[in-house]
Amino acid sequence: MTFSELSPRRQEQLMAFDRLLTIMDELREQCPWDRKQTLESLRHLTIEETYELSDAILENDLPEIRKEIGDIQLHLVFYAKIASEAPADSPDRFDIADVLNSVCEKLISRHPHIYPDASGSKVIAENEEQVKANWEQLKLKEGNKSVLGGVPGSLPALVKAMRIQEKARGAGFDWYEKQQVWQKVEEEMQEFKAEFNAESETVIDPQRAEAEFGDLLFSLVNYARFIDINPETALERTNKKFIKRFQYIEEQARANGRTLSSMTLAEMDVYWNEAKSVG
Repeated sequence: MTFSELSPRRQEQLMAFDRLLTIMDELREQCPWDRKQTLESLRHLTIEETYELSDAILENDLPEIRKEIGDIQLHLVFYAKIASEAPADSPDRFDIADVLNSVCEKLISRHPHIYPDASGSKVIAENEEQVKANWEQLKLKEGNKSVLGGVPGSLPALVKAMRIQEKARGAGFDWYEKQQVWQKVEEEMQEFKAEFNAESETVIDPQRAEAEFGDLLFSLVNYARFIDINPETALERTNKKFIKRFQYIEEQARANGRTLSSMTLAEMDVYWNEAKSVG
């Protein structure tokens, strides 16, 4: 299909992407800051932009989501531009076309229920679970030594626990019923309580208590997965709720000429309960 045969909107999308690539070329050549950047120097900025996109998604702020997607898209184009500047004979050199073609080929190969193979046959995948299972098996065929090998080591622990469990499920290693998972939660709670009983003055072993607490968190993440709750999202929403209510206490204290350090917990609880009633 030629460019002129594409729909007007698709033409506009491609032209917008071409515009970004052109601007990136110009900035890399003419701007002192952009010339100085490396893959490593951009890394922490990309992480920051990703978290900003995450915040916008949690707030369901579509204008902000559009902005943050643009910032991340710029970073992706920037990485490809830097990689394209490697020596011409370097086997590691690539540009944005290589990136996009690579991901397109991966998507096609990992969706054999959509795209037939050379013989014209398709893999059967009638539901989401079958798609996930096929995906993990294909990754193993591509060279992954472990189903868990694709979980980034630097992921935050809560997110990592969720991804580990999802990937294990894709390989068939999972509980059958959510009741079984809840029994595991209660079991881990009792084991943790045995190590760290608030009613006892017995000195605890910090390392054992930490291990049991980690097991408890892992089991709670597992149960959350079974009832379709994303634990990272749930905890972040609670964080935001706490911040909002705590800041309400600070605002009310200032309005009454007080500081938190001069207030009793009972006085702060009054404002906390007010904050709960206003959202």
